[in-house]
Amino acid sequence: MNSMVSSAGCESPTDDQLDEWLFLSSESVGSLSLDVSREDPEAEDRGKLKSKLVSAWNSVKYGQFIITLLSLCIITLSWERERFRRSFASLLWLTYRRGFPPLPGCSLSTDSGWGCVLRTGQMLLAQGLLLHLMPPDWTWPANLHAVKDDMDLQDIRPTASSYHSCNSKERLNNRGRKLSLGSLLDRPMEGTHRRVVSWFVDHPTAPFGIHQLVELGKSSGKKAGDWYGPSIVAHILRKAVAASADLPTLSVYVAQDCTIYKEDVRRLCERQHSDGSTSVSPSWKSVIILVPVRLGGQDLNPTYITCVKKLLKLQCCIGIIGGKPKHSLFFIGFQDDHVLYLDPHYCQSTVDVTKQNFPLESFHCKHPRKMPFSRMDPSCTIGFYAKGQKEFESLCTAVNEVLATSTETYPMFIFVDGPCQDEEENATITDTITYIQRKNQQRGVVTSDSMDEFVLL
Repeated sequence: MNSMVSSAGCESPTDDQLDEWLFLSSESVGSLSLDVSREDPEAEDRGKLKSKLVSAWNSVKYGQFIITLLSLCIITLSWERERFRRSFASLLWLTYRRGFPPLPGCSLSTDSGWGCVLRTGQMLLAQGLLLHLMPPDWTWPANLHAVKDDMDLQDIRPTASSYHSCNSKERLNNRGRKLSLGSLLDRPMEGTHRRVVSWFVDHPTAPFGIHQLVELGKSSGKKAGDWYGPSIVAHILRKAVAASADLPTLSVYVAQDCTIYKEDVRRLCERQHSDGSTSVSPSWKSVIILVPVRLGGQDLNPTYITCVKKLLKLQCCIGIIGGKPKHSLFFIGFQDDHVLYLDPHYCQSTVDVTKQNFPLESFHCKHPRKMPFSRMDPSCTIGFYAKGQKEFESLCTAVNEVLATSTETYPMFIFVDGPCQDEEENATITDTITYIQRKNQQRGVVTSDSMDEFVLL
């Protein structure tokens, strides 16, 4: 998930105000202007002027650019903008919900106001599952406006006379051809898509729904209504995948103290046979690697921004559980010095996924948003995905190359070839910090709530 956009050396006069959509079309601005004018007629002229200014600015700013959206696509020219939008709209968007069955041990039927980190964790896991189960170039068919084949170019309804002139066999063949070349091609993947969505629905039986995540959080001292940090959520996701019978070929590994122990990952991924022996690729389990880090003290250390961008550009990166202080966001890319994100802070009604062809629109977002890197909270969890053993080794090499660029400061995290010596299988996650003292820096205790659970780099 990554997005980098260069804008021909121009500075936007409205970047502070437009901390919103990456692409803000004149049509969308016009609709906003219309809503304003209904409340205040005097604002109509200002709305029209804003629409013209934004449209003109976008024509200059987005005339030519480069965008990378994680491992999904790379855009180099403005005419490829639709490709970016299709890829972005295919990401699962998991937000606050209301009206679901009460959470265990309380009467809460919504996670609005407290569950945003759980939701961003769900989005990161969902991205990993889409890579795990879908073809690499999959996009949500409902967002495909381009024709699938030349048969779809004929969008003219037959007249009554021409319809009756065709015999029934010809009409049946035409109908079968259209289905086979159109929707039938998408049906197997669409079924998997809906199954993945159903795993995150807000119901006690959903393996990655809010009910299950809250239940698993109890072992870490958390309950419904509490604030969940990115590190706590990483371990909750690990437990949820381990407990799920739907994903026998996938594991989740959580780095300890900003260290990925490669031998522990190998042990986790190797398949165990009945005789106790293990096998290697291609029988390896796929793995999602989650790395909780803290990139600064009270604020993000700007020296890490370049490294974060490079990580987001990697094929193996599946996003970052991050955000602003006490305001979690799912980071998926960047544009210049702005990070792109999906925002869970939008409360929607619960969807009944037991209904056939349940609506999917509320699980996908059409409009990417952005904010300056300088506003990013230093506490975050970075996610990676490796399909097999070969991909894991490539991941280690690629990530190490990126981390080597942060040698001016302490590396964000490290790889170690051996196992963790003091690892405990069922260790309880606590809100402790390992402090690393810099040169000429006095030792101190930081009490900010946003600093719990993390190694301070």
